[in-house]
Amino acid sequence: MKISKLHIDQFRHLENLDFDFTYPEDFHIEEKRGKPLDKICFIGQSATGKTGLLQLIYDHSINLLNLELINGQIFRLKDNLNKSEVTFLIESDVFHLKNNEVSFRNRIYRNDFNSGGGQVTSLISKKDKKDVFYFKANLVSDQNINFLSTNPIELIEKHSNQLNAIKQEFQHRDNLFLMEENYGLLFNDNVDTKIWLHLLVDYLNYRKNFTQKMSELIHNGFIHDVNKLSVEFNKWQKENPNRLESFAKEFNYILELLNLEVDLVNTEYSVPIKNKRIDEIIPFQDTSTGTKQLLLTSLPLYSLETKDSIILIDEPERSLYPNIQMEVMDYYKKLAPEAQFIVATHSPFIAASFEPEERFILYFDEEGKVAVRRGISPIGDDPNDMLKNDFDLEFLMNEKGIKAFERYRNLKKLLASANDDEEKDKLLEEILSLANAYKF
Repeated sequence: MKISKLHIDQFRHLENLDFDFTYPEDFHIEEKRGKPLDKICFIGQSATGKTGLLQLIYDHSINLLNLELINGQIFRLKDNLNKSEVTFLIESDVFHLKNNEVSFRNRIYRNDFNSGGGQVTSLISKKDKKDVFYFKANLVSDQNINFLSTNPIELIEKHSNQLNAIKQEFQHRDNLFLMEENYGLLFNDNVDTKIWLHLLVDYLNYRKNFTQKMSELIHNGFIHDVNKLSVEFNKWQKENPNRLESFAKEFNYILELLNLEVDLVNTEYSVPIKNKRIDEIIPFQDTSTGTKQLLLTSLPLYSLETKDSIILIDEPERSLYPNIQMEVMDYYKKLAPEAQFIVATHSPFIAASFEPEERFILYFDEEGKVAVRRGISPIGDDPNDMLKNDFDLEFLMNEKGIKAFERYRNLKKLLASANDDEEKDKLLEEILSLANAYKF
């Protein structure tokens, strides 16, 4: 499932906006022309509505995934979606919603709450349902941090009754434990405990089975023969691989930029993180905010089924140094290669990871209304050019820098009209000093 078009009559302060989320017919990669964008980037100053757009797309997505029919009529259509028109591509079929009316697979369905009783069916078949994930900017919260900071043994003991059934429960999605809808996963400051357990269940089960196996080997006397202990353990591990190893290979790709890595030996944390320089484990609650955000986002993207899903991320640059911002979208795309990513950002480093056709710049027009245009700078462009071309920031200096530049220009004019050699030397000295300091 991918979104391909969105028209907004009115949503909050957004009015009469059209978004074409498809590659243009002259796009440089021929096989992508006319198809839904692989990734979408919303840029715009505060209050232009970037986060609101993410919320609207999320609402449309979960409405589509959970849409039900009674006697061939739609019901459970959200009221806040009435004033927008949206088009999704589901496999090769087009889903189009406009004015409480849906067209899908050559049929028209209308919103009718007075249709009475009847058989309830899902509009989208289970095999065609692909989840939508929304990572909000407040993801790094005390509650989420505390869960990932809890010792695995404590988690196993506390949730032992749930661990065996949670995979099947999550897969079938027939219990509404996540939210009002069966489909749609919201990663905010209060993520449902069952979601975290589902993401960690393989690691926790391995930890539990590992502890049991080691106790068994010790009880059987293998502790007195290290070689036999090693042989028996290696035999067991071949049949019981540690899934943390495969996640570590992916996660270490980005952690290396922070001189960190996942430790596969430590048992204090579900995903132990080690400082490579000093070879010591860092308690998860003591890692940087950026590291926390990377783990809280990477774990779901790696562990959940993301094929043909929509993944929304608000401010992926939050608390990340520029060198990591330049890499993070490619990294996330590597974790979920067949998903459609939609992000809202203030970072030129994040924006540079997108083709100009994938960027949508929100701005205030002359009437003070929000308008939209496509990007200009090519993918991978210098952040300064990106700020100028796509962020509309022509002069990138604060007040002191602007005064220094004005002083620099005035000094050059004075130098051109000066006649005294000593005065010229002083002017030239100050000009060179400003030029070296500010790279004028």
